[in-house]
Parts: sequence; structure tokens; C-alpha cells
Amino acid sequence: MRPIALSRIMCSLGMLCVSYLSAFAAAGDYPSRPVKIIVQAGPGNSPDVIGRLLAEQFAQIWGQQVLVINHVGAGGSIAARAAVTAPADGYTLFMPATSIFVSMQELFPDLPFEVSRALTAVGFVGEQPLAIAVSPALGVNSLPELFALANRRPNGIDYAASPVGGLPHLTGAWLRSASGANLNFVPYPGVAQAMGDILGGRIPMAIESLAVLKSVADAGYLKILAFASTERLPNFPNVPTVAETLPGFVAIGWFALVAPTGTDEAIRAKLGQDLAKALARPELQRKLAEVGGTYARPMSVGQTNEFIRSQQNLWQPVLRQLDLQPH
Repeated sequence: MRPIALSRIMCSLGMLCVSYLSAFAAAGDYPSRPVKIIVQAGPGNSPDVIGRLLAEQFAQIWGQQVLVINHVGAGGSIAARAAVTAPADGYTLFMPATSIFVSMQELFPDLPFEVSRALTAVGFVGEQPLAIAVSPALGVNSLPELFALANRRPNGIDYAASPVGGLPHLTGAWLRSASGANLNFVPYPGVAQAMGDILGGRIPMAIESLAVLKSVADAGYLKILAFASTERLPNFPNVPTVAETLPGFVAIGWFALVAPTGTDEAIRAKLGQDLAKALARPELQRKLAEVGGTYARPMSVGQTNEFIRSQQNLWQPVLRQLDLQPH
């Protein structure tokens, strides 16, 4: 081999080694300053609560301040844009709701980025079971009774869900299609407005996360007929799943932690390990279940990416039936 060629190879190997050493050094020092976690909901809402619980655990693990930044509105696209345009250095993370990866591109086709390419997984946080609930005044005690009543009424039954294109809306559309029941979506800009009409008796049905509906159901204003979970929930053994009436019907809200694409692989690996460490703590598991209505479910980066793709495939047929327009 010629000396010049050999020197070029050695130089390339040297540069590669420097690159790897720099990456590991960066991960070893990470984080050396405050970290931000973007959420798409306002203070007090479920994503915000879950984000703050995680931030508290990360701060303990890292010895660094971890801030939750609320970017509200436009179906989550404001939060997504803030995350996508942030430096890919591991100091800005994003905890999107399900709709960001499932329906945001359909809601906002003119976005200057494709979310699945612009954001990369760090790890999975947990699942939020969706509940189908009705006013006791309807006089129904099961999903079959609800479907039968909806089809007896000339105008069917209205259900509240928010936002347009969000998982509760998509779940309602799938429920209508799968059951053949005359269920009518009533859009709301936020959960607070929807709950106001439900408590006022103007809307008899709601599809929302357990975190949103639990206190209202406990107070007797709504009756939970079913959860759209894979199996009955441990804390609600007498409440059936939707799949017990409509086989194969599973609609679960979920949260993953993601970062801008281009974030160093070693930093993402450290983030994933620390996320798993936080989620393994019984204290966090208890708080997620009690406050956020969320069941912790750690996954690797690869498993998280695969789960996101499976959810996109699951909801595509439902999205094709809908004419999604932002409200």
C-alpha cells in the first residue's frame, strides 16, 4: 500500500476516534446546564402534570434544574414547531401527546416539517386509558345499551371530545364506525369547556382520558361505561373494556419523550437510561397513576419508534374517513 493512501486511512480512523470520544465526552458531561421539557398543554392539564413529575425526577438524578415549558394552541403545532426548531443538543426535549404523531400532519398539511422525521425518540413514558362515559340521566349501564339508545333517537347522542383531531375525537369516530351507532362529535377547544357543558347537562356523553373524567365520575356526574384499554384496569375491575363489546377496539393515549433529530446518539442513550431509571421508581409510578391517570411503561428507543409507527398505522383508516379541519 502506498504511504499516501495509508496516511489517509490513518487520518480517517483518527478523525473517527475523535468523533466517538467527543460524543462519549458530551454524554458524560450531560447535562451541565438546565434542561427544558416542552408540553403542548397549559398548567394543570394532564401533559403538564406528567411533564412536571418527570422534571422533578430528572432534576434529582442530574442535579440540574429541569423546566417545563408550556406552548399551548393550534392542535399542538406550536409546541411541535418550538421543539423542531430548538438546537439538537439534548437541552430541549418534547413530550407530545398522541395526536402530534398521529393526526397533526392531516390537521396542518402546510407545516414546514414532517414530525416523524424532525423529532427522534428518547424513550416511552406511559399510557393513559381513554374512558367512554355518559350522564346518569341517559339511563344506560353498558355500551350495547348506549348504542341501542343512540339509534332509537332521531338525532342520536352527542359526545364531547377535544380537540379536533385529538385521540378522544378519533376514538369517537372509530366507535361510531365500529358500532354503527348514531354518535355525534361536538368539538371543544379545550377540556374545561367540554366539562362545563357536561356538568351543565347540555352534553350527555364524553370520551376523554381517565385523568380528566375520574373526579367527575367519582362525584356522580358521569358514569364510566368502558375503557378503551387492552384489558380491565386494576383499579376498575368491574368496568369492562370496549373490546369486550367491539373486539379489537383499543384506543390508548400515550406519552413519549422526544428530541430534535440530530441530537447526539450518546446523549439520547443517556436520556433513555435516566428516563427508565425515573420510571422504575415506585413513587413516580404512584404519582403518575394517581395524579396523571397514566400507567408507566418504559421502552427502549427502538421499541418507542416501533410503537409510534404502529399507532400511526392503526389510526390511518380512521383519519381517511374524517375531513379534519382545525377549529
